[in-house]
Amino acid sequence: MYTESVLLESPTARSGMSHRVEVLDKIKALALSADGVRATTRDVAEYFEVGEQAVHNLLRRHREELEGNGLRVLQGSELQEYVTLNLSVTSEAAQSYPQRRPHLAVYTRRTVLNVAMLLRDSDVARRVRAYLLDAEESARAATTTASATPPGYASLDRRVTNLESAVADAGSVLRELGPVIGRISSRLERVDHRLLQMERRQVNTERVVSAMSRRLADMGEDMRTMRADVNRLSRDCARRRPHRRDR
Repeated sequence: MYTESVLLESPTARSGMSHRVEVLDKIKALALSADGVRATTRDVAEYFEVGEQAVHNLLRRHREELEGNGLRVLQGSELQEYVTLNLSVTSEAAQSYPQRRPHLAVYTRRTVLNVAMLLRDSDVARRVRAYLLDAEESARAATTTASATPPGYASLDRRVTNLESAVADAGSVLRELGPVIGRISSRLERVDHRLLQMERRQVNTERVVSAMSRRLADMGEDMRTMRADVNRLSRDCARRRPHRRDR
């Protein structure tokens, strides 16, 4: 059985538990960036309730291991795209998000869990490690029980375990997709609002055109009436005019 000191000192032990990212949400909520997948150094520091410098120091000492678990350092156009995405979500982000940086480290859930197994001076990290060790012990106990279970029940136990694992994975995926789905829904609502405004404008335009058509029709009728009156007056004048006598 692993102990906390083993997790802190052994890359192999940490690697064997790096897939249990659902543990993070069991301890507290992890704030992710607008893409719903990655977190910044600031997000990681706030999660573990430590200063950003502590996370930077950990990155320098264990960069290769963290990169193996999803750490990325964004630069150039990739950084600009990431920053633009975050600034476009809310006005608050535009005021607080770090800008004009030559590079930016971003962490996946797997990377954050790796940090939890390395960060010594954090109560939150210690709770994550304790939960991991308990989960590992439970898994070992379940394996021992399964080995003593009659063959007829072993298959059922495996199916239940697989189902629970699938449900946990699905929950983790849904939590990660939640912010993305929320942003898509918000954008669709804005598109629907714009379409509704366009439909209203089109209806108003059709009303104006219809009114103009009716007015033009009335003016045409008035013109025909005036033309008939002018012709009648011309004929009356012609009849009343005295005939010229031949000289």
